Amino acid sequence: MNRIKLSLVLVLLTASLAACNKSDDKAAAGGSTAAPAASSGKTIEFVTTQDGKPLAIDAALFDTPAAKEFLATGKNIYVGNEEAIAKGKKVFQLYSCTQCHGPEAKGQVGPGLTGPDYKYPKDATVKGMFETVWHGTNGGMGAKGIGLMDPTDPKNGISPDELLKIIAWVRSMGKETGNE
Repeated sequence: MNRIKLSLVLVLLTASLAACNKSDDKAAAGGSTAAPAASSGKTIEFVTTQDGKPLAIDAALFDTPAAKEFLATGKNIYVGNEEAIAKGKKVFQLYSCTQCHGPEAKGQVGPGLTGPDYKYPKDATVKGMFETVWHGTNGGMGAKGIGLMDPTDPKNGISPDELLKIIAWVRSMGKETGNE
């Protein structure tokens, strides 16, 4: 009976080690297992652009790998991704951002978003621009974040993933990535 238990334990241990090696091989080959930073449990802390007060955003809204990575590190993995940039441009147009910021985000009635000079210096970072768009500004732009854009409709507004794609598109129109 003890031999059977020992054999079973050895088989399970061998299978576990083999699975670990496959995961390591996939990562070494450029594949992705899981975003290590996103799984650490730590998240960046958001603040409002208006007054720097803490800004609570439901972590459940960060429901894609890119959004989870951003929540963990403040980095936008969509910067430089042509597919994400194209989608970000469409969402920028869909929400009529062009009316104030112009068709290339260089400014019109509202300020330019491509830098290097920003109305809100924190917008030089992805995190800062995310906070500004999500919660709005002192200068007239209302909140665009989901549940904030229209408080009567908690599903209306831009999701974190869509906002990261918009920011990737905005960054593609200038020289700065904001991921520094």
